[in-house]
Amino acid sequence: MTRFLVTGSAGLIGYQVTKDLVQQGDTVYAGYNKAEPNNGIPVKMDLLNQEQLNEVIEKTKPSAIIHLAAQTNVDLCETQKELALKMNADATKTIAKQAAKIKAFFVYVSTDYVFDGIKGLKKEEEKTNPVDYYGETKLQGENAVRSFASAWCIARTSTPYGMHKSKTSFPVWVAKNILEKNKINVVVDQFTSPTYVPNLSRMLIEVATRQITGLIHLAGATRISRYDMAKMVADKLNLDESFLGAAHMSDMKWTAKRPMDSSLDVSKAASILNEKPYTVEEGLDQFVKEFEVRSK
Repeated sequence: MTRFLVTGSAGLIGYQVTKDLVQQGDTVYAGYNKAEPNNGIPVKMDLLNQEQLNEVIEKTKPSAIIHLAAQTNVDLCETQKELALKMNADATKTIAKQAAKIKAFFVYVSTDYVFDGIKGLKKEEEKTNPVDYYGETKLQGENAVRSFASAWCIARTSTPYGMHKSKTSFPVWVAKNILEKNKINVVVDQFTSPTYVPNLSRMLIEVATRQITGLIHLAGATRISRYDMAKMVADKLNLDESFLGAAHMSDMKWTAKRPMDSSLDVSKAASILNEKPYTVEEGLDQFVKEFEVRSK
């Protein structure tokens, strides 16, 4: 039995990770800020309160930390840079330092947005070059982990999706809009590696348990455009595709620039993990079952 601390435990990924860890009988301290988590032992962790972060880690003494908490609103990071830096880089540095102090294995969950998106299917060791401030702050978080954590893994993911009581992931947004007969425009020229959250959770837990060190891409095994994924969602749920409009990234009224192709090469994860990255087909098949059960 391992003692885990999971930050951001009420979020889309954190909810699944804490649930899975509790189910396998581990002691789980579930770090949260506003929404109290459903699983594990709740511990308040405000990323802007360094003292509190240090205190929680000292008191709980986890053997592994999975750090998911972040400011992930890409446009907000662009307009509130100081806040984004404090939450995504400074807090990560604080937690990494404290993890080293108590010799906890540190898993930092990063993003495909550390790449510029000019060429996709990026391998772990390829050059990073973020085009927006969100990607910049997450990259600074990566650098803090390298500098201050003792035993660590940086796990980059891409477009996580799944079911959650308050977070609306991309396929849920698509399905709900079509069901409500709302026409939606979806970009045809933005490519990612959509990652089914239960699959990601199992990969993260395996990395933390086996203490796999270094950089690893934990994402879906398919490079796909947002539009093609939306069409797959509609098709698998037998929904009317005519509500899907095709748009281009240049049409979007985004504040921050986005990488055009931030898909990730997951061959390292596929070769070393027992839990293999799902294709978009495998992930959506599971997602659809979950969506249909919850929609009844």
